[in-house]
Amino acid sequence: MLVDDHAMIRHGMAMLINMEADMEVTCEAGDGPEAIEIIKKNIKENIPIDILILDVSLKSVSGLEIIKSIQSLAPSLPVLFISMHDESVYAERALRAGARGYVMKQEPRNVLIAAIREVLKGNIFLSKSIQEQVLRRIAVRGYEQEATVSALTPSEFEVFHLIGLGYNSHEISNLLSRSVKTIETHRFNIRTKLKLRDTGDLIRYATKWFADQ
Repeated sequence: MLVDDHAMIRHGMAMLINMEADMEVTCEAGDGPEAIEIIKKNIKENIPIDILILDVSLKSVSGLEIIKSIQSLAPSLPVLFISMHDESVYAERALRAGARGYVMKQEPRNVLIAAIREVLKGNIFLSKSIQEQVLRRIAVRGYEQEATVSALTPSEFEVFHLIGLGYNSHEISNLLSRSVKTIETHRFNIRTKLKLRDTGDLIRYATKWFADQ
């Protein structure tokens, strides 16, 4: 099953996967709620899904949040995240959310196919460099900083990431297809959780945090 809010990307991935003799995309969804309904229908009709390929950035809600609802419905369904976001930033959070792997959309077809096969074997798939980074980060990063940033919800973390990349609220609103009011609410919650005084402190903190990843 593929879940991505860009139809052309979704259909392109389906074509690539269907080229494999032993793989077939049997269902697709454009957002989280639609994915939930399809999974419910398949469970009711006893139609199995072997793996779910889920985009991190979906309209209205992050894939990192919708995965919780999916796993409550189908606990044994393995999830492979795909994303335009840097693997070094999101891979660790994806694994913590319950995913079995992470692939950037910029990767060639053979990487996606290899990731699907590894996850179907019951393994975790990350690029070799990111495996090393994740292990090193767990080993050496200060607990206090990690615990603070980890307090952010997936949607707040997406906004935090884009702030760190230099985007303002209107630009983030357009990128995530969410209202400016929602983005401003996320910014306020981020500042509160990170104990930052103002917008300037937030921008400096976000920029430095992601530069250190």
